[in-house]
Amino acid sequence: MMLFSRVRGLPVLTPGDADRVGVVRALTVDAASGEVTHVRIRRGRLRREAVVAWSALGAVGPDMLIARPAGRPAEVPPHRDLVGSRVLTECGEERGTVLDAAFDPATARIEAVLTTLGELPAGRLLGLGDHALVIRTGHGRPG
Repeated sequence: MMLFSRVRGLPVLTPGDADRVGVVRALTVDAASGEVTHVRIRRGRLRREAVVAWSALGAVGPDMLIARPAGRPAEVPPHRDLVGSRVLTECGEERGTVLDAAFDPATARIEAVLTTLGELPAGRLLGLGDHALVIRTGHGRPG
């Protein structure tokens, strides 16, 4: 298990010659599928950003990520920060703010979202928009 907060700031290297691509700025999440889809990488002092699909990573470790050389990503989804998002139920009730999230780096599946009001299982996630993370009111789907 890895936490979003531990991934942010990690160096991203290319395999073999281990050139530094940049550092992780953020992770892009598809809340509906409960997966991390892309890594946003800050490159250099000009703060240019590269986007790499999670599936294009060759390896993920506790102190670095290895990016396989790849062509341009086919489609880059809009990025919304999960960490710091307000949490709302599908009925519009406030449920705190996202502090962090735990995910499995091998599968990119989010396991739990840590909020100011406790832990949410990933099965309750419905969507992540500009204003909030929307969750199911109930206990989520099994699995």
